[in-house]
Amino acid sequence: MTSVDGTGAPLPEPTAGSPGGQVSRADAAQVHGVEELLPDGLVVVGADQRVTFANTEALRILACDRSDLLGRTVVDGLPLRDRDGRDWWAHTTAWNGVSSRTTHREKLLVAPKGHEVLVTARFVRARHNGAVEQVLLGLRDAEGRQLAERDQATVLSTVAHELRAPLTSVTGFTSSLLRRWDRFTDEQKRLMIETIESDATRLTRLITELLDISRLDSDSLNLRLGPVDLQALLRTHVVRYELGRSVGAVQLRLGARATQEGLPQLWADTDRLEQIFFNLIENALTHGDGRVTVTLDRGESLEDFAESVVVLVDDEGDGIPVSDRERIFGRFWHGPSNASTGLGLYVVRGLVEAHGGSVHVTDNESGGARFVVRLPAGMPAVVGG
Repeated sequence: MTSVDGTGAPLPEPTAGSPGGQVSRADAAQVHGVEELLPDGLVVVGADQRVTFANTEALRILACDRSDLLGRTVVDGLPLRDRDGRDWWAHTTAWNGVSSRTTHREKLLVAPKGHEVLVTARFVRARHNGAVEQVLLGLRDAEGRQLAERDQATVLSTVAHELRAPLTSVTGFTSSLLRRWDRFTDEQKRLMIETIESDATRLTRLITELLDISRLDSDSLNLRLGPVDLQALLRTHVVRYELGRSVGAVQLRLGARATQEGLPQLWADTDRLEQIFFNLIENALTHGDGRVTVTLDRGESLEDFAESVVVLVDDEGDGIPVSDRERIFGRFWHGPSNASTGLGLYVVRGLVEAHGGSVHVTDNESGGARFVVRLPAGMPAVVGG
């Protein structure tokens, strides 16, 4: 009677003679019983250098059929090469290398179909320093690693680009002031020092965002919670923008429920809330058009909280296409203008969700973009709320 594995494929027949032949039926059954439960690809090669088994995940990663591998030598059925085109099987010397070696570290190799895969190997020996009876290959799709490498390259490129401009400005103006202080008027000196301060603030903000991304991705962000007067915090933002822009560029108002009933108490991290609304207002001023209106209102219940605070940030621009409304909260998403780091809204969502709230974007009555931030309200029981 012919035995089959978990996928219905026949198990390899045992071969009499030396232990260097194909794997025995008992050993094969033990391997094949769990092969489809493995998250990675598994390929088994016998002592005769022929493939005796490949699970479904390995076939998917290698983009081949079972018949392309089983019974064929590794040279014919599974030629693996490094990025320099060298034969990995010859280079790794699995069957005639150092007799004490039992593993091969993970390596990025080129599969027979030309795509890259991550390969690890284990050399099975009947006894210490004995001949290799089996080679177990672990295969993983390299796409995840490549995406991580691309993300890392994007981070480095973004940081280099964003740091270069303000650093050039700071070093240029400080050098000029040091060398030619007496040649500048007081007004020129003031302008140059204000520019240095502005660029230094921009650098600080970028570094803060990068640190926050690292903390958000590793779930290590700590919030310093306390009572917050959100209306006063937002009013400070409006005054700050009016000092740097024309009066009326940003307008703060209360919603209908907040006007009638007042605002509930808020227990949050003041610094993080300032960061959230600075990014949202700055985004509206940079990418929107016309006046930015910030509306503060009382909201409905939010999950485990009986009430919430809602903040609407509206601009008078063209709005955000529906297809991009989720993408804009991704890391390093720029849009067609490419006028920002692509970090601000990613940090906004992370900080809002760290407070137990939510943020999304939609249209407002004028057709511009509306960012809706909802934060849980109320004081913790230990404070007496």
